Amino acid sequence: MTGTVMEAILLKNGRIIDPSSDIDLAGDLLIEDRRIADIGPGLKGPEHAQLVDLNNKWVVPGLIDMHVHLREPGQEYKETIETGTRAAAAGGFTKVACMPNTSPPNDNEGITRFILDKAREAGNCQVLPVAAVSTGQKGRGLTEFFDLLNAGAVAFSDDGVPVRKASVMRLALEYALNFDALIISHAEEPDLSAQGCMNEGITSTRLGLRGIPNAAEDVAVFRDCCLAELTGARLHIAHVSTKGAVEIIRRAKEKGVKVTAETAPHYFSLTEEAVEDYNTLAKMNPPLRTEEDRRAIIEGLRDGTIDAIATDHAPHESLSKECEFALAANGIIGLETALPLALKVLLREEGFSPLEIARLMSQNPASILKVEGGSLEKGKRADVTVIDSELPFTLDRDSLFSKSFNSPFLGQSFRGRAILTIMEGKVTFDLLGLLREG
Repeated sequence: MTGTVMEAILLKNGRIIDPSSDIDLAGDLLIEDRRIADIGPGLKGPEHAQLVDLNNKWVVPGLIDMHVHLREPGQEYKETIETGTRAAAAGGFTKVACMPNTSPPNDNEGITRFILDKAREAGNCQVLPVAAVSTGQKGRGLTEFFDLLNAGAVAFSDDGVPVRKASVMRLALEYALNFDALIISHAEEPDLSAQGCMNEGITSTRLGLRGIPNAAEDVAVFRDCCLAELTGARLHIAHVSTKGAVEIIRRAKEKGVKVTAETAPHYFSLTEEAVEDYNTLAKMNPPLRTEEDRRAIIEGLRDGTIDAIATDHAPHESLSKECEFALAANGIIGLETALPLALKVLLREEGFSPLEIARLMSQNPASILKVEGGSLEKGKRADVTVIDSELPFTLDRDSLFSKSFNSPFLGQSFRGRAILTIMEGKVTFDLLGLLREG
């Protein structure tokens, strides 16, 4: 059952994983009145509580995706706030931050409020609007940060396109200091990436496709880290894909620059080889890179250089992908594959702990965005995700909740996924029917 706020839910015999308290232990979790009422072994709870025996399934703070594209307003044929947040709940997410490159872009308080109203109406997941840095995302005049923050925006970005002029990015960072606001950088140097459609290298040469060099990202990351150091403002680097970018961010952090970073699951799961046979489902920006870059991304996640995993969920209708590779749209859906890929690659292949994965997908995004979440401490808002780390499934079009199905992982088998998602005490996804009606 989904869509109902219950007075009390008692999750029994779970594996409680709370990165905010460094807890990984067998126990129970009680939810009452939309809050976490208690946590520990042998909890009893009130008589009216719905009891669920989890048989050692993971109980983690609700996952938070700080980089999604919900397409509404203006591109509802690709995704809507309702379908996108349903996909988020199915992926175990209780919060998602949506990028501003809608049509029109989210560059004013009216659109910010529209997004929040639509999200409340859908009721699947809390949506955190990221507003545009510049009016119309044209890289010239800044938007009204104060008004947008008051309307509900949580950060600013021109994601989808970079802020091309260094002077405008500097001004945005300086303006953000007035509100301790976060600037999210789409780090790309357009003069280097222009007209490229995949990673520049041996594979692009063999396929006869124009490539995008690593330097297109590295140069932009370096510029923005320098500007963050100059201004003292908070900077977040989106969708890190290169070895060079990881090293630049690492050195900036060592110098005390207020910079954080995210990567997407496809950058630690796939390489440019996925583009073989002109597979448009593997076309994205930044593009899939080399195995050396993939290894650097994993090490960046391991040592804390990269703070968060974000999906960069980018839904497209079939016509945008079923065309010549160079003309195909960039991006893949990711809300329903992020956790399975983290379990496959990071947990099983790379030896990350469940605590580390919960930190990357919940606690750290909450901290970066400065929103409530990422914790199972008593009294906190009841955003909870239950994960069956062993449940096998195959990703197919019929099982997807997203309106689009542009994923290079279609047809692949996975082990582990979210089975129960609870947002502020409300069940938003219940794969196995663990909770009963009434």
